[in-house]
Amino acid sequence: MSVSRTAIKKSAPAQRETKQLAPFVWEGTDKRGVKMKGEQEAKNANLLRAELRRLGITPTVVKPKPKPLFGSAGKPVTPKEIAFFSRQMATMMKSGVPIVQALEIIGSGHKNVRMQKLVGEIRADIESGSSLHEAISKHPVQFDELYRNLVRAGEGAGVLETVLDTIASYKENIETLKGKIKKALFYPTMTIAVALIVSAILLIFVVPQFESVFKNFGADLPAFTKLIVAASRIAVHYWWLGLLVTVGSLFAFFFFKKRSPTFQHFLDRLILKVPIIGQIMHNSAIARFARTTAVTFKAGVPLVEALDTVAGATGNTVYEKAVHRMRDDVAVGYPLNMAMKQTALFPHMVIQMTAIGEEAGALDTMLFKVAEYFEQEVNNAVDALSSLIEPLIMVFIGGLVGCMVIGMYLPIFKLAATV
Repeated sequence: MSVSRTAIKKSAPAQRETKQLAPFVWEGTDKRGVKMKGEQEAKNANLLRAELRRLGITPTVVKPKPKPLFGSAGKPVTPKEIAFFSRQMATMMKSGVPIVQALEIIGSGHKNVRMQKLVGEIRADIESGSSLHEAISKHPVQFDELYRNLVRAGEGAGVLETVLDTIASYKENIETLKGKIKKALFYPTMTIAVALIVSAILLIFVVPQFESVFKNFGADLPAFTKLIVAASRIAVHYWWLGLLVTVGSLFAFFFFKKRSPTFQHFLDRLILKVPIIGQIMHNSAIARFARTTAVTFKAGVPLVEALDTVAGATGNTVYEKAVHRMRDDVAVGYPLNMAMKQTALFPHMVIQMTAIGEEAGALDTMLFKVAEYFEQEVNNAVDALSSLIEPLIMVFIGGLVGCMVIGMYLPIFKLAATV
């Protein structure tokens, strides 16, 4: 017992010391007198000097790495960086690089300070005896439940490098799909924004110039022109109120979207009913469900547990609730295809391919094919939407500007006709 207590006492300081590594910059000369410089983490400057001398370098300058004046905290860690991290880990582990050394190489190669710190903390935890799953579980923001469960399954089965490679491919595909969805939603949003900006500029700066000219006519203005002039007066005198309402509405929208599950569910149901965009969102949710379920099932996660993890990865609360219902049905013994049919959200083709996969014992393979099909559907729909929206934007803005121009010139045409 005394031996174990000593080991415990020694391990605690070791953990603290490992986490106290600090970055240093150094300059020196090698045995040939050639100047060299670099960066390296060390516990203190003296130990780094000793390490450099051992390598045959005579250090001339060793000092802590200065922190940048701006952006010292670094950018937030993005899902793309996590995907790249997974790919690097899988590649190096397959090449036989030990996990701690792989983490050291990855951490030192990142420009993002927060990513460096994240990888450094994971490496320190593993050096102190934690598994990779335990180390990444301390960072739930960067590594979601799905990621953690897959890593745990991979470590349990002894195929961690294969699972990390699968995770990397999965995240890359999901991020590509998210990019397509953002692109699909970007065009309509920008159309509305540009239309509002153009209208505001015309009403506040252009129409008042015409109004001063109309006063000299002494004739009654056309009803359409009166409408535009009235709108211009409101815009000139109450532009601040319009700006306040716009900013307030946007703030309220994002506030309730983030904090109110009921409002989020309402928005998700609404967007699924929007023509063209709704079908893209349906296909996107099905693709994400299929790919995520296939990845977790292939990694050896039990189907009920996989569905519990998959629910939040669909990207839509309507599908999330449906997957939770499917999980409950599967938990009491129903096949997955029957549970999918009860939700009335999945196309007949998806249900049939799932049924074939369950009967053949190749559910993950079938779901991967479903994911590829619907991802391609999303790609095609977004490309078609982009080619359709571009001329519509021109027609919409042109029509808006044209109506205002006609309204301003109607009195001139009327005066010319009387002369």
